[in-house]
Amino acid sequence: MNVPIDTALRPVAAKMNKKGKRPTIRDVAALAGVSKSLVSLVYSSPEVVSEHRKERVLEAAAKLGFSPNFLARSLAAETGTFVGILVADLHNPLFAEIVDFVRAELEAKGQYGFMTSAMLSNSDGDQVLDRRTVSALIDLRPKSVLVVGSIPDMHELAALPENVQIVVAGAIAEGLNRASTVRADDAKGISLILDHLIANGHSNVGYISVKSGQVSKIRRDAYTNSMKKNGLAQFVQVQEQSMDSEKESYESALQMLKGKTIPSAIICFNDLVAIGVQQAVNEHIAKGGKPVALVGYDNTYLADLKQISLTSVDHGTLEIAKKAAELLTTEVTLAAKLGITHLLEPKLIVRNSSTLKVKVKK
Repeated sequence: MNVPIDTALRPVAAKMNKKGKRPTIRDVAALAGVSKSLVSLVYSSPEVVSEHRKERVLEAAAKLGFSPNFLARSLAAETGTFVGILVADLHNPLFAEIVDFVRAELEAKGQYGFMTSAMLSNSDGDQVLDRRTVSALIDLRPKSVLVVGSIPDMHELAALPENVQIVVAGAIAEGLNRASTVRADDAKGISLILDHLIANGHSNVGYISVKSGQVSKIRRDAYTNSMKKNGLAQFVQVQEQSMDSEKESYESALQMLKGKTIPSAIICFNDLVAIGVQQAVNEHIAKGGKPVALVGYDNTYLADLKQISLTSVDHGTLEIAKKAAELLTTEVTLAAKLGITHLLEPKLIVRNSSTLKVKVKK
């Protein structure tokens, strides 16, 4: 018969706590009257442990103040015990949303996600890969790795063992052919934007982009190709900037609004860019300029704010997160993991910023 911990084993817990040391998995096993391997299962695969035994272990852990050291367990294990999450830009709300959803999905599956930024600013203020962080993550031996957003020198993750699944969410796995990719169809997203603007009578549509990254290139090319497809090649106008900061976006928009042919609508690389552009457009209107329709990309929480009300392309963030979590936690053959791209259908969410209609000249 199992004796309740609260009574028979209380003196043991008190003795352990007096040592002033961090309780170990062995301490929990001794207090719960079970094996060390069972305690490990409670934290790594709780679904295979009976409710009675699980409650006994968790009760003992609570009394001792024990919490599992996931990183130490990962180093000791053959295949790792946690999912490493590398985020390209902690300031990008889309990436933050993806991480939140993925971590919730991992938690529901009994998995632990360890997140860190993959980037840092150098002396020139440019965002570069934080190689020490990436190296440290590799040394900790994660069971799988999620990259959220586009990071430079992604090929350095090739140092991970071949049995470690790598998933890239919301970006393209540049230089890392072994990685699976989960993202929305960006070319389709840009096409949806132009269809919407053209239906409202716009022909002179400009595009504000960032210079680097495959995603940026895909969206920029999709804009140019869609304009040409719709017989609007003469109106193609692209303003590029080094990064998606509000300040640079504001300056880019000022340049576009001072040109010989001022566009009646502007498409932005993402919502962050659109925020800076919106400020420039507001100043342009205040000085007597004509209104300009504005469209962002990513459909972040910023776009839905009442004072912004930005039309934007929705990637299907929750769907991206669910698919990424599925790939990160499902055991499949190595051949099935390599180089697979999962393209999801984007949606255009229309708000006030793009409702401006232009009369079509006959």
